[in-house]
Amino acid sequence: MADYGRAEAKQAARERFTGLWAATITPFTADGALDEAALRRDLDRLTAGLGVDGIFCGGVMSEFWALSGAERRRLAEIVVDHCRGRCPVLAHTGQHSAAETIELTRHAAQAGADFAVVINPYYPPASDDGLYAWFEHVCAQVDIGVWLFDTGYSGVSLSTSLIERLAGIENVCGIKVGRPYPRYLELLAAVGDQLLVCSPHEEHWLASMRDHGQRVHMSSAAPYLYQTPGWQPMRDYTAAALAGDLAKAEEISATLDQVRAVAARWLQGSERQADNVTAIKAWAGLVGLSASSVRPPLVPLPPAELERLAADLAGTPLLAG
Repeated sequence: MADYGRAEAKQAARERFTGLWAATITPFTADGALDEAALRRDLDRLTAGLGVDGIFCGGVMSEFWALSGAERRRLAEIVVDHCRGRCPVLAHTGQHSAAETIELTRHAAQAGADFAVVINPYYPPASDDGLYAWFEHVCAQVDIGVWLFDTGYSGVSLSTSLIERLAGIENVCGIKVGRPYPRYLELLAAVGDQLLVCSPHEEHWLASMRDHGQRVHMSSAAPYLYQTPGWQPMRDYTAAALAGDLAKAEEISATLDQVRAVAARWLQGSERQADNVTAIKAWAGLVGLSASSVRPPLVPLPPAELERLAADLAGTPLLAG
């Protein structure tokens, strides 16, 4: 269970969310089952090999929509157990049903997760009043600190006025803004005095630290897609920026430009022929994490595209030599 009370959730989040947090993928076996051994190997690479400061599990990168309730609970248990004593864990526990969300959140807290992320219900369409009532009910039934998640994946855009209302709930402590950077800046100005407001976009992370005093990258696949245990520019420029050496941070950050160019093609740009979770898992497999497939309705990258992705990455420091 969390070692802070509901009334302390906002302050606990400000104290504990620093550095690089990674959003994990879910590895599957050849027959499509949850691959627990591969998950543990991935967690070893993240926490030991890459030294991430926190783990976000069970979210979009984890294909939460394709996991059963039992699998989501097991995933949280494995991640919390494996990360205990290494780094804090943020578990995504949102689901359409408020009752199921409460059950998943209580389970994550009991397992030892430090905080929870709760995505909004995205069906049926709901008014701001309806969404507020849903979140208010869920948050009142759990003692752990809760993060909001505003993302285009959900098909719903949380309005600024709704987020301002939700920020007043005692144990709502942060919001991950998976939207274009101007939207992040808008919400930072609106509720940044009440909540941690974070963007998962690596390309803006240095600016967020430099211009807005941000202290946590929360969270994305970038900490393991853009780095290897022997080459950790994201970790290094983050450390430099948080220490106040912005010139050094800018110099290190520039070494990622080739990698960012590949990401622009495969994860955001016209080269992407599949959902970017599919491309992320393929990329992760090429740089040392578990090379596993995705569950329907996602489909794996065709062999020819995987070869092209590997060729693009071979021209970067990630795979060079």
